Formats: sequence, C-alpha cells, structure tokens
Amino acid sequence: TVHWHGVNQTGTWQNDGVPDVTQKAIQPGDVFTFHFKVDRPGTFWYHS
Repeated sequence: TVHWHGVNQTGTWQNDGVPDVTQKAIQPGDVFTFHFKVDRPGTFWYHS
C-alpha cells in the first residue's frame, strides 16, 4: 500500500493506509493501479 501526505483521498480512502487495515498488501510481482483525483497543485510526499 501507499500512504499519501497532503493528498486528500476523498472517496478513495481505502487506497491510503496500512497493509491489511484499509486494503490487502500488494505482493511482490503483483500490480495495483491507484486511481484518485488531485484537488490542488503541489509537491507531496508519499511512502509505502
């Protein structure tokens, strides 16, 4: 999973958080595409 700082996850809260809490962990070799709308310009920090 990816945790976003400063990017509002309105309507897509399940894409923001801790593995096995808000979504299943992305396993090595698997693919997951995040879809969300950015509501303001800027540079934001994220981590997995």
